[in-house]
Amino acid sequence: MPTAIAVTSPDLVLPPTDPQTPLAALLQAPEAQPLDAALADMNRLLDQHGYVIVLYPQSLPPAHEQRLHTVRSLLESDRITLIGSALPPLGLAVLVRQLRQLSVCDFSPGVLASAARLLAHYVHAGAVLGSVTKLDRVPVGLKAHAKSWLPGSQFAVLAHPTPQLVRVGTGELEGPDYACHLLAAGNPAPADWVTATLAARWQVGGVERCALPVYSPGWWGTSKLTEFAAYLPDLSVLYQLVASVRRESCRWCGMELIGDRCGFCSSPVPAPELRLPAGGSAR
Repeated sequence: MPTAIAVTSPDLVLPPTDPQTPLAALLQAPEAQPLDAALADMNRLLDQHGYVIVLYPQSLPPAHEQRLHTVRSLLESDRITLIGSALPPLGLAVLVRQLRQLSVCDFSPGVLASAARLLAHYVHAGAVLGSVTKLDRVPVGLKAHAKSWLPGSQFAVLAHPTPQLVRVGTGELEGPDYACHLLAAGNPAPADWVTATLAARWQVGGVERCALPVYSPGWWGTSKLTEFAAYLPDLSVLYQLVASVRRESCRWCGMELIGDRCGFCSSPVPAPELRLPAGGSAR
């Protein structure tokens, strides 16, 4: 069975791109599920899948995040990893789907978990907002704050990978330099500027619409917004991207990893000059 991917909200589970893409498990909030039921659910996931990768937004309510740590601690399992992501909610939903796609490939749980950091770099996540007065996750200048009070003002904001903020109609957001698709979600509906103007500027190969994640209004500081995320849609490209990175074994927990940090215990990979040769010892 593939490594289980788990989330903290059902709207972080986008529709699968093909019949082979598995769904993600839902880890409910403390007010929706007692602790013993949460422990039983996690135990079931471990029995069925062996390893569980949990992705959640860093804006998750503290009680819900504490529940995740409590479950892992009480089960005393090193086969559960908790990954709090700085991506906006829609961008996180894209990352979750990409890991779901890759979970059926021949990657070990350690490589899959550490791939989350790698793939996040290729998600361009932003939003169109009517006001930036309560936006505290992207730098906002005094002029933008002042213009937020003008009727009809709209701002295009890119939160990741490089923060950008422009007023719609007076500036452009710098987008990805690779072939991508665009996912858009709006309240009440995605803005035409995103699905038409931005999509054309970024030369996206396709536009997909979905419901606005429940965490989005809190993340962006307003309920009137269109959130968007540009991403790599092709599984073969995602596979080659992850497979091309050198694999190592974590010196702390022994899990296989890519990049500079273990996806399960978060132990950093020593710098090349500090690594010991195989069978070597420190002097």
